[in-house]
Amino acid sequence: MPVPFRRTAVAAALALAAAAAQAQPAGSIAFTSFNADEDGFSIVALADLAPGSVVHFNDNEWNGSAIGAGGAFNTGEGTFTWNTGAATIAAGTVVRFTSVDVASRSASIGTLTGVGDNGMNATNETIYAFLGSNANTPTTFLAAISNGGFGSNGTLANTGLTVGTNAVQLAAGTDFAQYTGARSGLNEFSAYLPLVTSNGNWFNGGDGIFTTTAPDTTAFTVQPIPEPSELAFMLAGLGLAGAVAGRRARRAA
Repeated sequence: MPVPFRRTAVAAALALAAAAAQAQPAGSIAFTSFNADEDGFSIVALADLAPGSVVHFNDNEWNGSAIGAGGAFNTGEGTFTWNTGAATIAAGTVVRFTSVDVASRSASIGTLTGVGDNGMNATNETIYAFLGSNANTPTTFLAAISNGGFGSNGTLANTGLTVGTNAVQLAAGTDFAQYTGARSGLNEFSAYLPLVTSNGNWFNGGDGIFTTTAPDTTAFTVQPIPEPSELAFMLAGLGLAGAVAGRRARRAA
């Protein structure tokens, strides 16, 4: 008996959504805040995140070997798994993760679960965001943030990540820091990545008490590039205005 077209179409759509959920590349998200006192952080989506996408976070140290060839995290700290939820998360959305060290941990969008010692430290802390089969087995690293220099406290070797490109390196002793650069005015969301990952665009609170400090969760926006037809219309208008101004100038002379 032939499978009804509608059922086939729905199955195909679900399959495509599942594939898209695992297709995010490095730089599709970026960290925008870090709070060791509140044990929280935030990220911005720089590409649409499909419904049901799963992103893992791990604050254990990566050993620097290649994925599938001995690359692994050590143990003793915490892991988190974030499910983005039933709806697409639009590019530009900032998601906040709160009190990740306790059972009441939460995400402003989707759900967050955690295992292990999830406390975040003001020194020698590195958090990795990645895709993978679980929170200890990465297949694609997406982003990272560290106040430990990405050295013995968690290296970027063989992660495909680079400081200033898709990883943020904070100063040592950082209790609270957040991105304070532009969130509007650019033509593409991806163009914000080098700004967000530049330490010079971050406020660093240093050593203090930031337990109740909330990060800026203002969404990022883009200025669309005019369509060719719109651009042609604008140029035609400017040309007409110039011609009129020229005729008036000649008459005045």
